[in-house]
Amino acid sequence: MKTMFAALAFSLLLVGCSTQVDDYKETSPKFELDRYFDGKVIAWGMIQDYSDKVTRRFCVEMTGSWQDAETGKTGVLDEFFYYDDGEQDRRIWKLNKSADGIYTGSAGDVSGDASGEAIGFAFNWKYNLEVSIDDSEYTFALDDWMYQLDEYRLMNKTAMKKFGVTVAEITIFFDKEQPLRRCKK
Repeated sequence: MKTMFAALAFSLLLVGCSTQVDDYKETSPKFELDRYFDGKVIAWGMIQDYSDKVTRRFCVEMTGSWQDAETGKTGVLDEFFYYDDGEQDRRIWKLNKSADGIYTGSAGDVSGDASGEAIGFAFNWKYNLEVSIDDSEYTFALDDWMYQLDEYRLMNKTAMKKFGVTVAEITIFFDKEQPLRRCKK
């Protein structure tokens, strides 16, 4: 009984210690998704499984565009993925920024709406991604954290979860400094 109580107390402590986007309100530079992802951006990333083994590497070429609307901003982020095993993929995000600074979005392989908020140099984006594995479709919950390092560079760390358990982590480095590099295809 004592062991079970200790495990429960420890679990509650861990949940209480999880990072919130508000933790970054005093940081800079100020991250704005619609400003950073406006125009061309390139990124390099890797996927690590539950044991931290790198299982895939990739490069992404992106183009973002935004328009002002009466209730906020709308945008499109067009992403081309080039994986180290030769696979190529494309995701087109349709994004919205409300007047209160909350972002929402959708894409063809995203179940439901994504939502996120930027405070200080950090942005937290959550969504459910549908992934095909061995002719089966799985839905994973993604908890995406982006950190703007400077005017041109951004780091991203994502926990990919199934039933609340992290099954993979994705790390991505974004760069929009000119001249823009390209993915090797």
